[in-house]
Amino acid sequence: MTPKYQRVLLKLSGEALAGEQGHGLDPVVLNRISLEIKELTKANIEVALVVGGGNIWRGARGSAKGMDRAQADYMGMLATVINALGLQDALEQVGVDTRCMTAIEMRQIAEPYIRRRAIRHLEKGRVVIFASGTGNPYFSTDTTAALRAAEIEAEVILMAKRGVDGVYSADPAIDPKATKFEKLGYLDLLNKGLTVMDATAASLCMVNHIPMIVFDFNKPGSALKAAMGEQVGTVIGEDNNAKDH
Repeated sequence: MTPKYQRVLLKLSGEALAGEQGHGLDPVVLNRISLEIKELTKANIEVALVVGGGNIWRGARGSAKGMDRAQADYMGMLATVINALGLQDALEQVGVDTRCMTAIEMRQIAEPYIRRRAIRHLEKGRVVIFASGTGNPYFSTDTTAALRAAEIEAEVILMAKRGVDGVYSADPAIDPKATKFEKLGYLDLLNKGLTVMDATAASLCMVNHIPMIVFDFNKPGSALKAAMGEQVGTVIGEDNNAKDH
């Protein structure tokens, strides 16, 4: 089958790399994620990754406890680099060629982010991992995902969640009446105040006409199914009207 999307950006939270321990990096989880990404590359899908750092440090949490916000955010950017390097190692152990690119220069361990170079790596079949966010404080890794997706002309953002199979009207763990959306518009996402991603990221996706698929990455094969165009999780886009199951 021909993939629906030829170039995708996969957004992974830092917590997704921690596994059940909740912090740090779990080698078993890294291996499982790497095998899922390998399946995408075997289908000739160009893959870029943006990874968060919440399993190590959250800038917003540090700021809430009195730390300077910019300083706390820079620490969070460094946390994403640790995760990116761990993910790079795991990918290469399963035979996937990768390049790690950082918005903050650290040439000894990764390439500086250059848009045209990143696109060239993708065209050569390499998985590109974007680390250190946008390189600026006050911007989340969700916003980084939206920005990088626009820059590299990704056709879709695959928003990987751990144990959550889409977007719900409320937290299903708290509200038993919460309904899952099959399709959702970005304006609906913003107007309903659904916390899938921050408003800046959602606005960037809407302005640049980039659809997003929110799905449960714990279900094997979900990323590949989403990239192939199968109904997985919740599809968010400018032409989608709110629709629940």
